[in-house]
Amino acid sequence: MSDNPVFDRIKSEIDSTDVVLFMKGNPMFPQCGFSAAVVGALSTMQVKFKGIDVLQDMEIREGIKAYSNWPTIPQLYVKGEFIGGCDIVKEMYQTGELQKLFDDKGIAYQAA
Repeated sequence: MSDNPVFDRIKSEIDSTDVVLFMKGNPMFPQCGFSAAVVGALSTMQVKFKGIDVLQDMEIREGIKAYSNWPTIPQLYVKGEFIGGCDIVKEMYQTGELQKLFDDKGIAYQAA
């Protein structure tokens, strides 16, 4: 527990699921192109993940930026580790680094 209840909520979400995406919208209806791009990569790989819609909660929307010290959304976490935003995830997907990360972390996915 920290002295910041929003950070505690964020940490709880990150700790409760192996792959968590803080995004605008939800995995079925992303509300921005960046969120849609990350959802597309994860969906193509058939990775099970939890999408958290920051548009539904302003405390989480602002809190996640401070929590990660990263200014933009979406933000991908794998087994508690902050991976990055859209550009980083897209590049990792295209170079095969994302697949390697999932292998290293023991996350099930479908190889392309």
